[in-house]
Amino acid sequence: MRGLLVRSSLRHLGAHPWLTALSLLGIALGVAVVVSIDLANTSATRAFERSTETLTGAATHQVVGGSSGVAESVFTELKLGRTSLSQGEREDTVAAAPVVEGYVRARADGRTLTVLGVDPFSEGAFRPYVRGDSPGDLSALLTEPGTALLAASTARELGVKAGDTLSVAAEGVPHSVRIVGLVGAADAGSGSALDGLLMMDLSSAQELLRRVGRLSRIDLILTPGAEGTVRASLPPGVELVPAGARAGTVAQMTRAFRTNLTALSLLALVVGMFLIYNTMTFSVVQRRGLLGRLRALGVTRRELFALVLGEAAVLGAVGTVGGLLAGILLGRGLVGLVTRTINDLYFVVSVRGLTLEPLTLAKGLLLGLGATVLAALFPAWEAAHAAPVVTMRASTVEESARRRAPLLALGGVGVLALGTALLLLPTHALLPAYAGLFAVLLGAALLVPWVTAHLASALVRPLGAAFGAVGRLAARGVTASLSRTAVALAALAVAVATTVGVGLMVSSFRGTVVAWLEASLQADVYISPPGYVFRRGETTFAPGLVERLRQTPGVKDSSTVRAVSTRVNGRDAELIAVDLGRTEVRPYRFKEGEASEVWQALRAPDAVLVSEPFGFHRNVHRGDVLQVSTDRGVRPLRVVGVYYDYGSDVGALLMRRDVYDRLFDDRGVSGLALIAQPGVSPETLVQRVRERAGGAQALNVRANATLRRASLDIFDRTFTITQVLRLLAVGVAFVGVLSALMALQLERARELAVLRATGLTPRQLWGMVSLQTGMLGLFAGLFAVPLGVALALILVHAINQRSFGWTLQLALSSSVLVQAVVLALAAAALAGLYPAWKMARANPALALREE
Repeated sequence: MRGLLVRSSLRHLGAHPWLTALSLLGIALGVAVVVSIDLANTSATRAFERSTETLTGAATHQVVGGSSGVAESVFTELKLGRTSLSQGEREDTVAAAPVVEGYVRARADGRTLTVLGVDPFSEGAFRPYVRGDSPGDLSALLTEPGTALLAASTARELGVKAGDTLSVAAEGVPHSVRIVGLVGAADAGSGSALDGLLMMDLSSAQELLRRVGRLSRIDLILTPGAEGTVRASLPPGVELVPAGARAGTVAQMTRAFRTNLTALSLLALVVGMFLIYNTMTFSVVQRRGLLGRLRALGVTRRELFALVLGEAAVLGAVGTVGGLLAGILLGRGLVGLVTRTINDLYFVVSVRGLTLEPLTLAKGLLLGLGATVLAALFPAWEAAHAAPVVTMRASTVEESARRRAPLLALGGVGVLALGTALLLLPTHALLPAYAGLFAVLLGAALLVPWVTAHLASALVRPLGAAFGAVGRLAARGVTASLSRTAVALAALAVAVATTVGVGLMVSSFRGTVVAWLEASLQADVYISPPGYVFRRGETTFAPGLVERLRQTPGVKDSSTVRAVSTRVNGRDAELIAVDLGRTEVRPYRFKEGEASEVWQALRAPDAVLVSEPFGFHRNVHRGDVLQVSTDRGVRPLRVVGVYYDYGSDVGALLMRRDVYDRLFDDRGVSGLALIAQPGVSPETLVQRVRERAGGAQALNVRANATLRRASLDIFDRTFTITQVLRLLAVGVAFVGVLSALMALQLERARELAVLRATGLTPRQLWGMVSLQTGMLGLFAGLFAVPLGVALALILVHAINQRSFGWTLQLALSSSVLVQAVVLALAAAALAGLYPAWKMARANPALALREE
């Protein structure tokens, strides 16, 4: 009996190839989106982790300093004093290696390279690729200035070989580096980890990066128990931190970004579940007579349940495998978008390929199979538990669907209430927010059958008056096949609502950023050295250049900014030092504190401001005291205000430049803003600045409007991947609607044949089906608009706030709402073209023939 059931199931799937193919496509698309995003995120994260591990080597701890790094004397003291750290310790308790690290840009193709300056004599225990090269290469590093070893993989891509000269730019200043050897040439495995590495002798790296006498850090290998002794021996302004602290900080920085992408990708899978449910329901409905006869002949409920669930598992397995393959292909494209966004917003990372993580593939497999089986549970249960005589009755399923609609609506209201409660929980955690978001989606979907039945019933008379019998048949057809039309509608409505919600969120975010830029960019011309991460201006001007540019003819006033990294309360943080000059313009708006009071309080020598994201993530408010690591040691600084800032979701600490100069030895300037004299246009001042700067250092010199456009271009580029995910979700919904309409065509073939036989022309039949699909699209659009607005509210005031700490102003764009209705109508109309054509061309005699 079991073999007969299996053959029956396979024969049924094979008899409807288009429907089966659409089901597989829906599952595959849902899985592909989730897997591709996960692979792209994982590839970018793994690339950074591998790069960090390669640069860190075997170090267990690192000695780090303030914004200017660590003085070379600290390394000398560690080396000379290691035998006297504590009684009874061996001489090798502390293995230490000085490191200078930074970035340069290859002038040939603009690629960012990581500069690693090392002392070869101290590297024995740390980085094996240093001691693994030939002595000739290392001796060249020591004896010839301006020489370097380049990663073999990077050398191949740049077309460089040993002995060649590589042109690079460090903070916009051109340099020539002679490549004396290749790193990782014999080890393909290390080649990917070393990709982009330019290794130099310590002194050459210091000259290249303008850090003579300073180190980026000191790598240490400590035996257990030595940590406290080393920490006590360090001078003020220098700290001992675990070697993995940097990678942990980066993971924390990008966690919200990666989580939001993953959650958005899951929406496509949720939409795909509607499609699977619709397919399995149709499978049961079409074979209701056969299933009833099987039950009457002795097939048990358990066997029928296993039959339907087995079909779903087969579809799920095949669709999931296809989704995994498609996800890998899609991931290759998305990894570039993810990497570009990370480079724009967070840190420099180079991803040259997709990292295939077994865990990600296993997760995709479980999600695909799990979603399929979950979506098929109710149709399988219904097929197994219906009485045989009821199962064989044609109208049973639709009667049951109409009876369930009010109960589902009540359940939907309850789920909506639960989702609202989750969203209102006083917590910063993202999980309750996303649980609330998906609860709102589910609750709205449960309301669809009941609302659809009432809307369709209300349209019977108006459509009858407008289109006659064809209009009445179209409206009644929606209600008559509620079990499938409602599911297809829910899938399309959720997908379109997602586009509305995300679209409104992006437009609201953009509007907020535009208003912030208009308030913040008050100067006429902005100048900065070329950086490696758009929003983090840690590069500095060449010595003396700032003062020369300030004297440019036509400059009325100027202000400067210095952006660096430091540690606040033991955690890495961005620090901004500003000198606003004599101008009375103060381009900051405050969330906590009145502007006049805040600026007065900021005159104190221990006063700082924090940005809104900084305060949100670290629970810092006006009046709190922060322990800030400086070159003079850890200093308590008082927060006198919290300001709005949309340039960083990590947040920043802001202080006056004179306070910064008192606490730090760094005198660098990251950015210069110029205010033009009356009658001097920004474009004229830009030209004068470029002429005055000469060719000593490449600079970004931009007028106010140009910088604003560049900032918005980065913003739009950041959301490119979001737009891709929106389109994919709509694609899954389109497949769902097409599948539902094809299922209706197959199921109603006999009914439509009777209509044809009684005088309905092919043109009228085409009109009826087209009108019906138009109604489905209109209903989906009407459902999607309020649901999309609700999603936008959740994304703006819950998800975004908890993810990044930003306060955004929701802006309802009429164009986005109109586009939603048009999109739903277009999707339904396109999906209905083939079924309408097929129904109109069907032979009534064949459809009326009894099997």
